Amino acid sequence: MKLYLKIVIVLLSVQWAFSQEESAKIVDSLYKEDQFYIGVTYNLLGNKPSDLSQSGFSSGIHFGFIKDMPINEKRNVAIGIGLGYSMNSYNQNMQVQELGDGSYSYAILDGDTYSKNRFASHLLELPIEFRWRTSTPTEFKFWRIYTGFKIGYNILNASKFNGDSGAYKLTNIDDFNKVEYGLTLSAGYNTWNIYFYYGLNPIFSDNAVLDGEVINMNAIKVGLMFYIL
Repeated sequence: MKLYLKIVIVLLSVQWAFSQEESAKIVDSLYKEDQFYIGVTYNLLGNKPSDLSQSGFSSGIHFGFIKDMPINEKRNVAIGIGLGYSMNSYNQNMQVQELGDGSYSYAILDGDTYSKNRFASHLLELPIEFRWRTSTPTEFKFWRIYTGFKIGYNILNASKFNGDSGAYKLTNIDDFNKVEYGLTLSAGYNTWNIYFYYGLNPIFSDNAVLDGEVINMNAIKVGLMFYIL
């Protein structure tokens, strides 16, 4: 009886080891990383007109899905292509007003004349990333560096003002560029990843003019990005 039990245990052990090996092979051939993402950023304005300044906290929220496509045998190098949504606000001292003919005017405000002044954009985004990480089929905590390019389509924009001259909200301002694009970088370990975005084109079109100069401000976003399988 004892001999029979020992044989059964040995056979089960061999079978378990074999199944584990086969399972590892299957996982190794299929595993991918970081399919979903969510991020929060502090939004800055680059190339600002000389008198324009930001105030308060200008925030961004970003989330979406990325298809991870490994390109090497170890599967720690990949290309990622996805679809996402981004909401961004910018608190600053440039007032946007709509004129009677449907065009817009821009002016720098004195800080004592208003309590709220910001514009916001909502973007449908297409991120493309080159991904490097130290992951393995069984290691879920690893270092990563993801660099890439992101293009966004402006599906909604708005400007809110509350000050001495009244309170109003403008939506779908024609002077916003319909397309924004820029470079991205995510780097970190496990859950926590530093995120950086640098816009390569202006937020506003050439029709937006302040004191005779085209407003060439671009978006710069710095924050944290979280990835989920």
